Amino acid sequence: MSGFSKGLGKVEVALRWDPSPFGTPAHDLDVIAAVYTASDPYGSPAYLVHFDSRSPDGTVYMSRDSTTGMGFGDDEVLTLEFDRQPEAHARIVVGVVIQQRPERLVFADVANPEVHVREGYTELARADFSAVPDSTAATVAEFVRTEGGAWVFHPAVRGFDLDPDAFTAAMGARAV
Repeated sequence: MSGFSKGLGKVEVALRWDPSPFGTPAHDLDVIAAVYTASDPYGSPAYLVHFDSRSPDGTVYMSRDSTTGMGFGDDEVLTLEFDRQPEAHARIVVGVVIQQRPERLVFADVANPEVHVREGYTELARADFSAVPDSTAATVAEFVRTEGGAWVFHPAVRGFDLDPDAFTAAMGARAV
């Protein structure tokens, strides 16, 4: 890579929300990353990373997963190591989906959902889902490899009204 900009290194996408009211079913939100190749950057993902999984090369992984929103600080944390991404990877889209059990929930039904995208101590973006209150899922970040090989970040809050499986198929499509 040449030039002054080295691009992104290690980035965390951290999600938090408050637990559901006492006596009601827990709200379960999940962070999902879809990794796309240079040969098909808007097609089907090469693979997905979510709870209980990691990328085959270990460059995208979950370090925390909550099913209730209970605890202090971040409830879910996804780490992306861009300085170790294989050349074949050209785009990574990160989203948040609400598990739809036992009832249908949207972001407006979840108390204080918030996502932070940060590189070290630098906050790149923050979103509270108020722009997509009636959605069951949303993309929150897009990372793209430039022609020079550096990775850049684009905030990408876009709501979807899809179940988790349908969302993972649609989250990386071109925005119209």
